[in-house]
Amino acid sequence: MAQISWARDELLLACALVMENGWRELRQNDLRVLELSDLLRSLPLHGDAAIDQRFRSPNSVSRKTTDIATAHPEHVGPTTKGGRPTREIVSDFLTHPSEMLASASALRDGIASGELHRAPVQPDEIDEDDGQGAREGRLLLRLALHRERDRGLRSKKIRQVKRLDLPIRCEVCTFDFRLTYGPLGADYVEVHHITPLYATGPRETRLEDLALLCANCHRMCHRSYEGQSWRTPDAVREEMRSAPSHAASRAS
Repeated sequence: MAQISWARDELLLACALVMENGWRELRQNDLRVLELSDLLRSLPLHGDAAIDQRFRSPNSVSRKTTDIATAHPEHVGPTTKGGRPTREIVSDFLTHPSEMLASASALRDGIASGELHRAPVQPDEIDEDDGQGAREGRLLLRLALHRERDRGLRSKKIRQVKRLDLPIRCEVCTFDFRLTYGPLGADYVEVHHITPLYATGPRETRLEDLALLCANCHRMCHRSYEGQSWRTPDAVREEMRSAPSHAASRAS
C-alpha cells in the first residue's frame, strides 16, 4: 500500500506510549502496541486506508516507537529517520510533558466515547501550519470547534448572558455585531471553550466554560504561535493591549 504519513494525533498517542515506557521502543508483540494499532486504525483520519491490514499494523507501530525513542536527545546509538513531525512531537513532549500527556488522554477519551467519530470535519480545523502546530492535535480541535458551533449550546449561552443583562458582544475586543450590522447582526456571536479539550478532556460542557467571541478573536484563541497551541480570551485581550497599534490608538 502507499505510505501514509503519520498525523499529529497518531504521533501524539504513540509518543505518549514511548514516554510512559521510559522513552524506550516497544516491540510489535507488546500488548500496548497491539492495542494502539487497533486504536489508530479506528481514527477518522485517513478514509478507507484501514481496509488494508498493513495500515498501522503492529509492525509499523513498533517501528514508529523506535523512531520516537531514537529521536530523544539522550538516546545513545544509531537513530532512525523518523522525519520532522516525529522530532517535533518528541520536542513537545519534553518541553510540555503534562500538557502532551493530557492531550493523549483526552484524545483517547474522545475516541472511547464516540464523540470524535460523530464530529464532522470543520472547515477551518487546519490552520496555516496544516494543523501540525496545534498541541492538542487535529481531532481534538475538530471536536472543540464542533461543540462550539453546536446551535443548542450557543443559544443556551446567549440566553444566559441576556438573563444577566449583559451585552451580546465579543468578550475580548468588545465587537458588537448588532451595533455594526444592525438587525442582521442581532444576537450573532461565536462561542469558545475557555480551556481547551486537551486540558479538560472531553466532558459535559457547562455554560461557564464558554466565552462569547467574534470570529477574529476566536481564531486567535485557537492559533498556534511561538510554542503555544491555544490561549484564553484573557490572554488574547492582553495581546491586544500590548500591540503597538492599540497603544497608539489609546494615546491619540
